[in-house]
Amino acid sequence: MNDPVNRTMLLVDIEKFSDRDDVEQAFLRRMLYDVVDRTMERAGIDETLRLRADQGDSVMEFIDPNVPVPQVLRSVITELPAQLKAVNRMASSAAQMRLRTVVASGFIALDERGIWVGSDLNHACRLLDADLLRAALRERPGDVALCVSQSVHAGIVRHGHLGIPAEEFHEVTLASKNGPLPAWLLGPVPASGQAAAAPGTAAGPAPTPVPDASGERPGQAGGTEAGPSGGGPASNSAPAPAPTPATQPPAGIHFTGGAPAFGGSLVMGNQHGVSGGRVDGDVVMGSVGGPPRPGRTPDQDAPDTTTPSPDDRHTLGTGEAGPR
Repeated sequence: MNDPVNRTMLLVDIEKFSDRDDVEQAFLRRMLYDVVDRTMERAGIDETLRLRADQGDSVMEFIDPNVPVPQVLRSVITELPAQLKAVNRMASSAAQMRLRTVVASGFIALDERGIWVGSDLNHACRLLDADLLRAALRERPGDVALCVSQSVHAGIVRHGHLGIPAEEFHEVTLASKNGPLPAWLLGPVPASGQAAAAPGTAAGPAPTPVPDASGERPGQAGGTEAGPSGGGPASNSAPAPAPTPATQPPAGIHFTGGAPAFGGSLVMGNQHGVSGGRVDGDVVMGSVGGPPRPGRTPDQDAPDTTTPSPDDRHTLGTGEAGPR
């Protein structure tokens, strides 16, 4: 294998090439060569300054490093669409073509069989074959979709050279079999690419498991963990049963502990059977008419308010002391 050399890489691929028959494919290949050659000539890039690799439905141009990259990029942005439009105007609908393009840079080498190889070239091919670039061409009215590598954007595009609209490039992440690839797409990002960018949204924390009636809560792997009241170690032998939804109590007055209040006033006095549960029937607040509390006599529980009968009354002055 020869020593690697630095080149600017232009990759151009025909959309839906395999959907055409053999005659149409042969015609499209000739038109593709013609469009690329005219684009390079209009950019002032001589044929001796570029090497070509044919991939059937695509063409790869390896341009000499003495050619400025902005010169190559301007020709792809402006001249390539113009040349393609001129060809499509003269072709039937079956012979018209749309193109995906990539501009990248890096090192490539020629192996013993005359095949260009290199990791930078592999990276550029992954960009050309990315689903997002295919979707961008499919969703836009024009006939060309362009994507540039991260290095080309950092070294050329973002600096706003003449004829290169830096503000129209959008950063995207392209999925590939080697993992996500950063790149920059000229023009609007397709809807599928915007949905893929949503993964940048961080997932919220997992909700805290709610302890069940036994004081245990579900463990991380489907087991249980000891609740606040203690218990044995967590068990992962069987998943915890789903908690039964709480049922709403029937209509009535319910107390769940504490001192009940009505209308903003605190209820004082004796409370019988009112503690953390449901009360049915008559609820008596206080000691009137209620049974005495254990350990206390009726006289201690409430003052005697019995009125003496007329037979028990004594007249003052009869020699017998009456009640005072």
